[in-house]
Amino acid sequence: MDAVMVLQTVMSAIQSGAMNLTANGMSSSGNTTATPATAAGVASFSPMQIPSLLAMLLSFSAVQDWLKLLLLGAVVETCRRVLTKVYRGIVNYFWLTATFDGSDECVDWLMFWLSKHAIFRSARTLDVSTRTFGRNGNVAGGGSAEDDTEGRKISFLPSLSTTYTLWYKYRYVTITRDEVNDGIWNSPKQTLRVRILTRDHKVLRELLAEARKLFRQSSENMISIYVSDTDDYWKRVSTHPKRPTQSIILDPGVIELVLNDAKDFLASKAWYAERGIPHRRGYLLYGAPGSGKTSLIHSVAGELNLDVYILSLTRLGLDDNSLSSIIADLPTQCIVLAEDIDAAFHQGVKRDIADPERGQQDEREPPGGSKGGAEGSPPVGRVTLSGLLNALDGIAAQEGRILFATTNDYAALDPALCRPGRLDLHIEFKLASTYQCREMFRRFYLPSGAASESAEDVEDRVAEVDEKDSGYDSQRGSTEPETDSGSSTAVYVGGMAHTVRAPKLSQRQAAELADRFAAAIPNRTFSMATLQGYLMAYKTRPYDAVADAPAWVASKLQENKARRSGSGHAPGGSPGSEAR
Repeated sequence: MDAVMVLQTVMSAIQSGAMNLTANGMSSSGNTTATPATAAGVASFSPMQIPSLLAMLLSFSAVQDWLKLLLLGAVVETCRRVLTKVYRGIVNYFWLTATFDGSDECVDWLMFWLSKHAIFRSARTLDVSTRTFGRNGNVAGGGSAEDDTEGRKISFLPSLSTTYTLWYKYRYVTITRDEVNDGIWNSPKQTLRVRILTRDHKVLRELLAEARKLFRQSSENMISIYVSDTDDYWKRVSTHPKRPTQSIILDPGVIELVLNDAKDFLASKAWYAERGIPHRRGYLLYGAPGSGKTSLIHSVAGELNLDVYILSLTRLGLDDNSLSSIIADLPTQCIVLAEDIDAAFHQGVKRDIADPERGQQDEREPPGGSKGGAEGSPPVGRVTLSGLLNALDGIAAQEGRILFATTNDYAALDPALCRPGRLDLHIEFKLASTYQCREMFRRFYLPSGAASESAEDVEDRVAEVDEKDSGYDSQRGSTEPETDSGSSTAVYVGGMAHTVRAPKLSQRQAAELADRFAAAIPNRTFSMATLQGYLMAYKTRPYDAVADAPAWVASKLQENKARRSGSGHAPGGSPGSEAR
């Protein structure tokens, strides 16, 4: 019997039962009023009819077969769920599973560690990438002599949706790299899952510690640079070599002042806690552009072995809440860098600040105007001064961090931002002094390793120098210096290419030339960046650099004077034209 016949039979039984109930009700009532049709309808669905209907349905063989299949399916599904739960329990009992977010830094540790593993030398499915994981070293999993080239190296990484197996300290390990759509915009998100056949969490910790150690050893002399993305997460964007303090040429005592103060701050956490003082320190570096502010921060970060987190107050989508979030997400010990903090609330690529080299102020506001143009232009971002102040030393501000803020216009900063507790130590950077000019020239041309020469070696080298090789009695010094033997390297300087290598100068020669160069440069007139640009045009010709310095100085001074008078151009030529 098919389903149609069963349904027809059931419907006819219901109708016949309703008619019988209606007839019995009319006969029993006698002369009473007739029962309404609605009462008959209610009686037709009386619970008294359910047993008879069930008995009739069960009498059909098709219904019996359906019930058997339903019961069998329920038993099978119950067994499947029980077995799955038991299997998962057994797996969780013997296996340790760890899932890592693809945007987390520890994933870079593991990916770098995997790129070095031998399994990827014989894997049949893998991803080939030039990712450096923030490290400039060779990250190729199967590096060979054929790949010994400059630039990015090749790394072999786990493929998406593929499981790899390997052994780690006699434990069986599986690694799976997946990509899922996550977030309100269904943006792709990568995950890395590591499963280890062990019940000891110590194995996972050892694996992560080994991966982190290898990751850090790959570039011990590097510092990482982080920026915040639009999701308010810190993302590592690059790494830079640590810069030794000897390469920073500032007035005596400046580097030592900042470095010793920062070291004392990092070692005084308990002292701050005992006195209830927030463990935060801020430095404001202000002064002439190109005077070494950013270079000092780079050097201090390397000496303290701290990563740099760049705080861009003009980032798209950044508001007070986002600023507080990213500040609170900083690590306990790091350097936060806010460059040109005076420009955070200004719009445009040109600010009305004074140029110390030119001795003027470009397009200044008239008297009575707003200071620094804060009132005349709309703000760049949505960060307010109040939000910045709360983020720096509010209740949610991170402790243990060091804040470096730079500005070229000290007067444009709000006094509330410069007070102690936010920016504690203020250091002014001026134009290059005579000492800085001398040291820059000496270090620019002193050969590598010359500082470690013994006194006897220096005297012997000076004694071997011919009188004409000194270059002191000649006008240009183009034929005096003795060049190093070997292959020459073409160098492009000031619009001309040449293959002359820099002469080997002794310490005495370099010092004497440096004194002559410093004497030709007026004190506190040019920035270090300007002087470096001049010396770069003579990077293999120290004698010409000294000989041309007076003419270059006169040209720059005349150019600055012309700018102050509003002539719009300087009659003097560029350093490159003088070099020619």
